[in-house]
Amino acid sequence: MEDTEEEEEFLALRLAIVASDSCSVDKQRKRKRITRVSLNSSNISPYHHEGCCVSEGKIFRLLQMREQMLKLDHKRKGVVDEDGNNNNKGLHLIHLLLITATAADENNVSLALENLTELYQTVSLTGDSVQRVVAHFADGLAARLLTRRSPFYEMITKQPTEEEEFLAFTDLYRVSPYFQLAHFTANQAILEAFEEQIENNNRALHVIDFDVSYGFQWPSLIQSLSEKATNGNRISFRITGFGRSIEELQETENRLVSFSKSFRNLVFEFQGLIRGSRLVNIRKKKHETVAANLVFHLNTLKIYLKISDTLNLVRSIKPTIVTLVEQEGSRSPRNFLSRFMESLHYFAAMFDSLDDCLPQESNKRLSIEKNYLGKEIKSMLNCDESDNGKYDNYYPRYERMETWKARMESHGFGGIKMSSKSLIQAKLLLKIRTHYCPLQFDEENNNNGFKVFERDDGKAISLGWQDRCLLTASAWHCV
Repeated sequence: MEDTEEEEEFLALRLAIVASDSCSVDKQRKRKRITRVSLNSSNISPYHHEGCCVSEGKIFRLLQMREQMLKLDHKRKGVVDEDGNNNNKGLHLIHLLLITATAADENNVSLALENLTELYQTVSLTGDSVQRVVAHFADGLAARLLTRRSPFYEMITKQPTEEEEFLAFTDLYRVSPYFQLAHFTANQAILEAFEEQIENNNRALHVIDFDVSYGFQWPSLIQSLSEKATNGNRISFRITGFGRSIEELQETENRLVSFSKSFRNLVFEFQGLIRGSRLVNIRKKKHETVAANLVFHLNTLKIYLKISDTLNLVRSIKPTIVTLVEQEGSRSPRNFLSRFMESLHYFAAMFDSLDDCLPQESNKRLSIEKNYLGKEIKSMLNCDESDNGKYDNYYPRYERMETWKARMESHGFGGIKMSSKSLIQAKLLLKIRTHYCPLQFDEENNNNGFKVFERDDGKAISLGWQDRCLLTASAWHCV
């Protein structure tokens, strides 16, 4: 009991550090397409003028309904009512959305436009979670129908600024257990690998992070390492991080270096590399523990060959441990309807889980849904293979745990059993971060709220919402 309370106290402290560190960040941060209708008059054939006029009229009607939806600042009475029928109304919205997606996939533009117009009269960005997620999917379908040739395409798919997206990510990181569970679980595995070699690694840890992003993963590990060190016996912690731009890497380095200065018994270094750079100048200390961090990275590689090359590269480094965290899914960019269905299930769970994190009227929640989750939805629905075999938009390659496991094993890696401490930490995180819904810690009782559970004979830990698995964390070693 005392150990659990102590663990909870440490975890609460790390959560506070993560929150305070994210708050201090500089806010200036950051198809093979089938023929569809376009509003460009140059695309209207004089031989089909009447039909095109009908389509244009339906498009303008759709845009009018969408504009009215955006102006509303209250919940739609059609879905949330006093008769307790909102579940049925929600199912009706989902059913109509699926019919619309099928019509769009079959190039039945007229039917798709009619259904979208009806949807825009019922959904709301400030309604319940079903209304909200359907509203964003409706936008994605509307953009798909209009195509990039339409002058209204950019209006519907308007991208958030770098600052807006960063703030939305920061808010999601702070209020939801999603990213924190991924980072804390990976960090615990790295820490345990370091401790196992403490007698022979010169008290030096080197993490190669293949997608360092904003660096939010590392403050908690810096603190954990500091707890193992003394002023007379310091620990060396080096990060080689890959980023998307020089600016992002510089900001990440400044943030982490500034944070590490609070821990005088820790020697911290950061080396930033642009994604795609070769690992030819990686500075390695003799006998240091090396960890390769693949948290939310492999899914960003568009083709399997790049995934294979990355895993071969990781194996050539001969790390002590490889941490892998991926979003659970099965969304093939080559099949629109299967991609749509899988995305709808996943994002419906994400939107629903926000009920447990933020009030419906929260501005932070609106920002998360619009500038982070909504952006992903529109990108996924409008990523199609062009004639040259490439994809128009960035599209993550989401796979199920079993697929990633097979790929890791085929590239010479073996799974490591996750420690009981990792599972306890994950449960404590949910206890701290869950506000309204009951927690679930096993697969049998999975009908309410967040849940965390072991998989693959204890070699993986998954986070789920109700009956949907959201992400899975695992650790690997070279065999």
